[in-house]
Amino acid sequence: MTAPNPTYGMNPTARDYLAALPKDQRAGLMKLRKQILAAAPGIEEHFGYGMPGFRYNGHPMLYIGAAKAHCALYGSVPTGFEEQLKEFKTSKGAIQFTPDKPLPAALVMAIVKSKVAEIEVRWPVK
Repeated sequence: MTAPNPTYGMNPTARDYLAALPKDQRAGLMKLRKQILAAAPGIEEHFGYGMPGFRYNGHPMLYIGAAKAHCALYGSVPTGFEEQLKEFKTSKGAIQFTPDKPLPAALVMAIVKSKVAEIEVRWPVK
């Protein structure tokens, strides 16, 4: 029996992006990808700004990527997470982490749910 393919259903460009990363960064971003997709039904994957991304109700929500010394979750950081993010380097549009110190799963879920709520308020489904 073969192991399930962790890139199944992934945009080919996103798959290529992740395949080109060092093993530890690829593993960290694949884990983050799974957490994002599990956090809310209806999230779709896409590729934009040169990175794997996620949309909700057709609207861009978050992106994941890697640089030389870190991985990151990109997209405007919702307010109210300052305390939970104090151990990570943040900016208006990114949260940096390393594969050996990933974002906690509960925090990822809370951020995704916050982003989903923002989109539902800003662009209600008609």
